[in-house]
Amino acid sequence: MKRYLITSLFIALLGGCSNIDSLGFPGVHKIDIQQGNLITDEMVELLRPGLTKRQVQYVMGTPLVVDTFNQNHWDYVYQYRHGDGRFEERKIRVIFNQGRVASIEP
Repeated sequence: MKRYLITSLFIALLGGCSNIDSLGFPGVHKIDIQQGNLITDEMVELLRPGLTKRQVQYVMGTPLVVDTFNQNHWDYVYQYRHGDGRFEERKIRVIFNQGRVASIEP
């Protein structure tokens, strides 16, 4: 009888653990992840038609994507994944004509 009572109590306590998420247990910590080139509004404001590739690289840094077959555009990509699951992404494409900025595409 005593064994039966202890086993029943153990099963009841174990069953209560199945809904542990509702207790507000913090769980696993997830870190923020940044990838690519940081792109700020100030950096984009400095870009304008007529800048050379070297000047663009000074302002924006080395482009994340350079097409080997088409050197006339550089792609800058920035991704930020928050630990809580939110996701931000920003992309800028700088198009060159004869080594100078022709246009900037968001």
